[in-house]
Amino acid sequence: MARKQFDLIVFDWDGTLMDSTATIVKCIQASAKDLGLPIPSRESAAHVIGLGLGEALQVVLPDVDPKYYPRMVERYRYHYLSKDHELTLFDGVHEMLQELSQQGYFLAVATGKSRVGLNRSLNAARLLSTFDATRCADETFSKPHPAMLQELTRELGQDLRRTVMIGDTTHDLMMAQNAGSAGIAVEYGAHPLDQLQACKPVFSARSVPELHQWLNENA
Repeated sequence: MARKQFDLIVFDWDGTLMDSTATIVKCIQASAKDLGLPIPSRESAAHVIGLGLGEALQVVLPDVDPKYYPRMVERYRYHYLSKDHELTLFDGVHEMLQELSQQGYFLAVATGKSRVGLNRSLNAARLLSTFDATRCADETFSKPHPAMLQELTRELGQDLRRTVMIGDTTHDLMMAQNAGSAGIAVEYGAHPLDQLQACKPVFSARSVPELHQWLNENA
């Protein structure tokens, strides 16, 4: 059966499949507090989610001495590792991925996480065998550079014009634009709706079940 629009569906991880936005924000704030640095607001910490960790910390605290960034990375990882076992997928994610896989779509992940971090999360969520390919921020250019999508489509023999990127941040949607792919926003993650809408996604989902339904009917 011919697809309506897409052959490859690429998901962001944090804030899109995994309910981790609040935890990431708290860990960014805690890492700054540990080092006596200015503590970022919830909004500014949430805004850098999706970027590679080192880049995210430089963006959220641009005016501190650069010597602090490696120490912030260490403190962030300490706090996150103490909490990541508590994180869960959003309701409906397992069912959505299982159905899309059974329907024959290629499934992939493009994330700001490190390779070690993503593999740990995939293993904990029992999704290691679900995705056909994955890309992490420590393996290539960080979002919104199009490299992750370009590399995923090359690896899987797919067409960027028949690829959709699904994410909760403007970094995800801008990456899709830069790659010449479609973008779908999810409204339950890190970035506010008005910023997501400014990126002109083909759809904006208020929940995983709503995303699942749209993909069933339109993808």
